[in-house]
Amino acid sequence: MTGAKRKKKSVLWRKMPTPHCEDIKQWCRRRLPILEWAPHYNLKENLLPDTVSGLMLAVQQVTQGLAFAILSSVHPVFGLYGSLFPVIIYAIFGMGRHVATGTSALTSLISANAVERLVPLSSQNLTTQSNTSVLGLSDFELRRIGVAAAVSFLGGVIQVAMFVLQLGSATFLLTEPVISAMTTGAATHVVTSQVKYLLGIKMPYISGPLGFFYIYAYVFENIKSVQLEALLLSLLSIVVLVLVKELNEQFKRKIKVVLPVDLVLIIAASFACYCTNMENTYGLEVVGHIPKGIPPPQVPPMNVLSAVITEAFGVALVGYVASLALAQGSAKKFKYSVDDNQEFLAHGLSNLIPSFFFCIPNAAALGRTACLYSTGAKTQVACLISCIFVLIVIYAIGPLLYWLPMCVLASIIVVGLKGMLIQFRDLKKYWNVDKIDWGIWISTYVFTICFAANVGLLFGVMGTIAIVISRFPRSKTLSIRNMKEMEFKMKTETDDETLQQVKIISINNPLVFLNAKKFHIDLMNIIQKENASNQPLDETGKCEQNTLLNSLSNGNCNEETSQPCPNEKCSLILDCSGLTFFDYSGVSMLVEVYMDCKNRSVDVSLAHCTASLIKAMNYCGNLDLEKPIFFESVSAAISNIHSNKNIIWCLPESSLLYSIRTNLNKLSDHSEV
Repeated sequence: MTGAKRKKKSVLWRKMPTPHCEDIKQWCRRRLPILEWAPHYNLKENLLPDTVSGLMLAVQQVTQGLAFAILSSVHPVFGLYGSLFPVIIYAIFGMGRHVATGTSALTSLISANAVERLVPLSSQNLTTQSNTSVLGLSDFELRRIGVAAAVSFLGGVIQVAMFVLQLGSATFLLTEPVISAMTTGAATHVVTSQVKYLLGIKMPYISGPLGFFYIYAYVFENIKSVQLEALLLSLLSIVVLVLVKELNEQFKRKIKVVLPVDLVLIIAASFACYCTNMENTYGLEVVGHIPKGIPPPQVPPMNVLSAVITEAFGVALVGYVASLALAQGSAKKFKYSVDDNQEFLAHGLSNLIPSFFFCIPNAAALGRTACLYSTGAKTQVACLISCIFVLIVIYAIGPLLYWLPMCVLASIIVVGLKGMLIQFRDLKKYWNVDKIDWGIWISTYVFTICFAANVGLLFGVMGTIAIVISRFPRSKTLSIRNMKEMEFKMKTETDDETLQQVKIISINNPLVFLNAKKFHIDLMNIIQKENASNQPLDETGKCEQNTLLNSLSNGNCNEETSQPCPNEKCSLILDCSGLTFFDYSGVSMLVEVYMDCKNRSVDVSLAHCTASLIKAMNYCGNLDLEKPIFFESVSAAISNIHSNKNIIWCLPESSLLYSIRTNLNKLSDHSEV
């Protein structure tokens, strides 16, 4: 018995396909895109622009890394790590050549909820005096980064799981209005979170539903505590940043290297704060001590994973949506393709692996991606070069940023979100194109503002699904072919008084439970109307006059019109080329239509049927298998009708109606038409 089992297993093992070397190479190229473009990298043409872009990108990575770390409620140095490790991982696994991943305002704001909830500021006094061997940071700071790293770890696991499940194809639900509204709402949240630094107000952390409004309520209640020095420095920084960035944009074609205004502002503000001792003289809040070097890797605290599931899903979905939109935009701009599932893997690993190196959750950012556009980056080498400069900052320049005012960092964040905030201009476009998209944008933005980015995204997707479900059953399911070309009447030689009408109808949409009922109603209406409006002209009496009057008034009849005369025969050809997919309800309705037509003495033929449709219809209903009903094309179905009937071709219906219209005064003598 044991030998038989072993023999069976060995047979199964032999039947398994053996992977070939070429298959392994193709798989590696598909999952490691760097193997595809790196061997063909042109040093002579691409190295210089990539180096310049990498330098400009490093400036933004450092400034935004410090700012978004504070936004995530952790020590600023962890933002520098988040500007290094995720960039390297994405350059290896990502397909967006102009996508600059790293610290992100959206993911930082989401992870801050978990950090402030699990390690609030009230617990700082218990651990301030206890320093550890990890970069000399306190236990309080390490506990906070531990929570943020746990959010990054679990978010990465979720994204990798979505890659395994091949859920990248589900991104068609993430429509442009939903993404635009969600990112704009999240940017508004980020700006609101920086108000306390811009004004120099000491205020508690406020989050949760309607937290956006509570923050401004607190600011207006404590407006007298605004630091004038912080407010003036914030306004000056914002004005300088906006003016210089606009000038760089205006003259980017005339100048080869744009002015790194962020770096210049940081150096100038830090030097001015150091010389005037603003921290002690005016009480201005500064970044503080930034340790040198990178700590050894450490496993994120697994005991908090169950407490950060909500934030992890928010990071996984919101970060991926924002990053994918930038990747698809760059691919469209520079004529290359991006695989949605591969992006799930790239961003999942960019969150999963760096979480062991004290990194906060990350995603691509619009400002950094725009920087790569404007500076002429060619490949991901620009991002890798930026990592070299970030390393220099971590090991050499970091401690010099002690005197950098927090209000200046907040100003850099606010100006960097300009690209997201100006998406309000999309409202005019949506209003002129589709009022429903305009409504989805507004509602998604309101939900994002009132609750959170992940809640707004979920509402936008559910709203989009609801709109599709409500629109789909009401959409047109059938269309009649051009009458002059495809519709004709036939007259048999054996019975001169019998007219044979052949109607060719195309199915336009998939046939599923959403529109199956409407398909049945539409088809029955077409059959009833056409039969009522195309009765034989050589008959006499009331039936004939009603037919002519109805044909002259509308070209077809309403449901109240008289039924077709009993000696008329009809044939119906359903063109199923537009029936891309179906479900059980759709096939059952198609069988029901066939049986109804058969009871009405209407011969039904189906053209362009797939093998799966034929099999499903034969399984679902008792079809008349004595004569063929499935045909490869419309012409084959017509040929079948022609071979079964000795046909004399008559005028098309359109010509017939035209003759009737021109002889309206001869209704009594209709046989002359």
